[in-house]
Amino acid sequence: MEKLNKCGWCLGDDLYEAYHDIEWGSPVKDDATLFEFLVLETFQAGLSWITILRKRENFRKAFDNFDYQKIARYKEKKVLSLMENEGIIRNRLKIRSTVSNATSFIAIQNEFGSFSNYIWGFVNHRPITNNVLHYKEAPANTPLSDKISKDLKKRGFKFVGSTVIYAFMQATGMVNDHEINCFRYHQV
Repeated sequence: MEKLNKCGWCLGDDLYEAYHDIEWGSPVKDDATLFEFLVLETFQAGLSWITILRKRENFRKAFDNFDYQKIARYKEKKVLSLMENEGIIRNRLKIRSTVSNATSFIAIQNEFGSFSNYIWGFVNHRPITNNVLHYKEAPANTPLSDKISKDLKKRGFKFVGSTVIYAFMQATGMVNDHEINCFRYHQV
């Protein structure tokens, strides 16, 4: 069986490689999935992505399958219970921001018809394809991620700095930062 070329960042861990091979960089237009990635990327700030991936199912259970309608209605009791949940990242500010971000997410849906319409509008609803030779050459942020971050913050979002937003853009396929020799580069 022929071994496929893959981005160097995922090599050596089955979970990382599966995420890379199936999800990372595939254009996501579904609001529920976009919200999931937004939550996961905000929790990832300051940590490695593999840490978040390993806890992803725990996050899914803890946050009601990333149901932003439910999350927007979380009360203090739920926030405190999440702080006790050893299966997730127990950062009080990130947990609270998830609740307030759910409310802001819904406000954007109401204004634009969907969060997808809003976020993909920044790239004219088409992925930006970059020419990354080695994953370490991919940027951590760009003027566009700066612009999106600033707009999200203006709309009440928290933990959405430019680096978090660029990682979100990569994960959801708004930008294709697969290495050009990676088998996924032309697929996405």
